[in-house]
Amino acid sequence: MIIETRNGKSFDTATDLSAHERHILQKLMIWEDMASSIDEFREQRKLALQKGWNDSGPIQEGEKIKLIIDDLEEKVIHRLMNTTEP
Repeated sequence: MIIETRNGKSFDTATDLSAHERHILQKLMIWEDMASSIDEFREQRKLALQKGWNDSGPIQEGEKIKLIIDDLEEKVIHRLMNTTEP
């Protein structure tokens, strides 16, 4: 999968990320839509990096995955700011 961040950087998850990083990214892409607050998203990010893949242990947040997750966080902030209460 090719991911393009809001600032125009492109990443090929097949070659730019490890299997462990791809697993964490998949979890956080779900939380991008589910998080009811930025704090909830940040907590899920922290937990995902601590647990790793199938509870394999902590994953070091490399530069590329950090940029991608930071971009997801910005999208969460944008979504929450533009959500209107019924």
